[in-house]
Amino acid sequence: MTLTLESKLDLLRPPTVRFGAGQLADFPAWVAARGHRRPFLVTDGFNGARKTALGLGDVPLFDGLRAEPDLAVLEAALAAARATEPDLVIGFGGGSAMDLAKLVAVMIGSDLPFSAISGPNRAPPRRVGLAQIPTTAGTGSEVGTRALVTDPATLNKVATESPHMLADIALIDPALTQSVPPAITAATGVDALAHCVEAFTSRRAHPLVDAYAREGIGLVGRYLQRAVADGDDIEARAGLSLAAFYGGVSLGPVNTTAGHAISYPLGTTFGIAHGVANALIFPHVLAANAAATPEKTGMICAALGLDASDEASILASATAFCAALGLPMRLRDYGVTQAALPTMASQAHAIRRLLDYNPRLLSVGDIEAIYHAAY
Repeated sequence: MTLTLESKLDLLRPPTVRFGAGQLADFPAWVAARGHRRPFLVTDGFNGARKTALGLGDVPLFDGLRAEPDLAVLEAALAAARATEPDLVIGFGGGSAMDLAKLVAVMIGSDLPFSAISGPNRAPPRRVGLAQIPTTAGTGSEVGTRALVTDPATLNKVATESPHMLADIALIDPALTQSVPPAITAATGVDALAHCVEAFTSRRAHPLVDAYAREGIGLVGRYLQRAVADGDDIEARAGLSLAAFYGGVSLGPVNTTAGHAISYPLGTTFGIAHGVANALIFPHVLAANAAATPEKTGMICAALGLDASDEASILASATAFCAALGLPMRLRDYGVTQAALPTMASQAHAIRRLLDYNPRLLSVGDIEAIYHAAY
């Protein structure tokens, strides 16, 4: 099903993308030029404590974000935002902060519940501005139209997608990522890698997106180890920020496949951070899909310095790549129980919006086997 050059593809990006070390210093001028007077910040505790870096003074905020935000967190963020009547919502943090900012921005001017806007193209038009400022190099959420939030009743990640959630500006300042610890740098870097790899090998891959995805893979191969070893290496930080951006661009029209579908239950069931969950699963899905996409898998392995001789070699070398970043690579290392594997396999298999585009058809049994191999 891979698309060809003449196939139609819609590629959306924020109208303004500012990239490079020091870009944050010009953010107040952008806010003023747009006429915004009442900014509101969606963030986590760490980034909330450094909100003065934005240059906007004592900005009201919601900083009650936690890993795998659920509907209760969304409702709390909405309540906090509505109390201040903002004209600009700013996502400042990792992917969860930026996803939440998207949802707040489209819901704040509407009485619609989340259930009425989830899914594709159901969100109401934004009545406020939206700015996205990533502080990690992983999700690429700053340039996307999609947001995920967990439904606590089902433990499913519910996706909402709309062009109304596209930011007015994505400000990507790699200097903001220099404070990210090595373990988080590693996990978010593999998340960016997984975005690019899954889009590159998807059944709906397109040459327009392939160019972004392949470049992103190469950037991770060149810079991830360097950034983990030396967090102050601004060139490496910039390379990873660009890789995350390319991954985010790739997600819009193509999206992820089996790697993310299989990683999601690890987060919703055991609270494993999204990037870590992706790292645990990435080698297994790369190897499992190799026979279905041999040429592209060879390109991926070459960019990462992996052994592409056969499926076993790909699995071993990709696992070693992640382990060399300091990431424990067994599910048991994160408290996952063997008893949970069959249920998680069924949950992952039900995420058809992703699995239907994986290059290889995976059964519930195939997914459970991947969990057991990763255990």
